[in-house]
Amino acid sequence: LRQHFFNENKDRSIFRKNIGRALLNQNNDPFIETWEINLTTRKSKNKYSSFIDFGYQKSIEAQVSRYIQNNFSFSVFEVTEKEERLQIESKMISTVSRCECCKASKEWLGNSSPKHKIVKSGLWLVNELYKTPFDASGIDHLSKVIRG
Repeated sequence: LRQHFFNENKDRSIFRKNIGRALLNQNNDPFIETWEINLTTRKSKNKYSSFIDFGYQKSIEAQVSRYIQNNFSFSVFEVTEKEERLQIESKMISTVSRCECCKASKEWLGNSSPKHKIVKSGLWLVNELYKTPFDASGIDHLSKVIRG
């Protein structure tokens, strides 16, 4: 959550990067090309830093933070085993992406995403979409995990 909610760095959170893409695309902002550059490596920073308006990038990062803080709430529950966490995450994403009744509103910012999978799914991600959803026993297990 820290990577998404507090740390204003698009290259450390695909969630933040996708929201920034939609904000920039919505405004036909040419900075979207710069936004796509991954600056996590020193080599990349050295190669591209002279071409990037870091002040403007910081203002986009702030817009992303405001969007997240104004439009999201988070629920957290403990899953100690990494394999189980990954399985639950995948099945949650797949369940929602396959849900016929779960559609984004017409006003949803993600509709401005340049990523077709985001627009189509109504979710801020592209991985784990349309895979194996929870079955009844999986939902029962998830309910128990959430309740502790």
